[in-house]
Amino acid sequence: MATLTVPAQVPDVNEDCEQLHKAFSGWGTNEDLIITILAHRNASQRKAIREAYAQTNGGDLLKTLDKELTSDFERLISMWTLEPMERDAVLANEATKKWSAADRVLVEISCTRSMHELLMAKQFYHSKFKKSIEEDVAHHTTGDFRKFVLPLVSSYRYEGNEVDSGLAESESKLLHEHISNKEYAHDDIIKLLATRSKAQIKATLNHYKDDFGQELDKDLEIDPSNEFLAMLRATVKCLVCPEKYFQEVISLAINKKGTDEGALTRIVATRAEVDMKIIMDEYQQHNDGPLDRAIAKDTHGDYEKMLLALIGHDDA
Repeated sequence: MATLTVPAQVPDVNEDCEQLHKAFSGWGTNEDLIITILAHRNASQRKAIREAYAQTNGGDLLKTLDKELTSDFERLISMWTLEPMERDAVLANEATKKWSAADRVLVEISCTRSMHELLMAKQFYHSKFKKSIEEDVAHHTTGDFRKFVLPLVSSYRYEGNEVDSGLAESESKLLHEHISNKEYAHDDIIKLLATRSKAQIKATLNHYKDDFGQELDKDLEIDPSNEFLAMLRATVKCLVCPEKYFQEVISLAINKKGTDEGALTRIVATRAEVDMKIIMDEYQQHNDGPLDRAIAKDTHGDYEKMLLALIGHDDA
């Protein structure tokens, strides 16, 4: 369930553009007016605003936002204003440029988007950056990480509910065998996680738990310092329980010394129109208090206002 709130009567797109132009004019920027408009428009409405703004004001709204705003607030509102496929392409490109085994962005995009959404992001990536995401992943990763991440971003999974029970049982045994032998980057594991449908993977993991008495995720925690295992765990979570995965990312971003604004911005901007309500429910179950209270405690100013607006906790 989304947390984005849109007014029952949305102003005409030209009126929104006029108000945004006013927000950028005069002495200082009217950040509250920008939040009131952009934080309460859905993806198609934001796209229409960008197109109309370019026609009526002769400029790129994103460039104006970058010029007029600063810091985490600018990053959040710019990420939000992008089309979903455009946002994913930009996030993926950033992830390849600063590749780190601890960076889960490529896993998130590959495993929590629909195949249509992933394909659209890859097409936009190709158009914007003049190369494929696969090319950049291959260039910036090495060893087992390249072996795993490359097929992950290349996947086009079947999205139906049909399951092959015999295959699920046999692949659960293969999983257990390879993990017991610490063959974490074995072709069988990569093939399973990178190509099987989510329904098939869930069936395999159910067999794994029934046959071996413990969830796969627990067996992958055998070495907490192993970054490849951490990526496998993140992949499994993104495929079978994305809301729980995202709440964990948010919890880690907030509940530590120094807020990880990058992770918080990414999750709120990408999930506010998808399943942020479920993520917030998960957060409250696993933390001391609701997410809006944690955001209000750990952030401030216009950045805080925008975050709260996107998770449905402002006065609009």
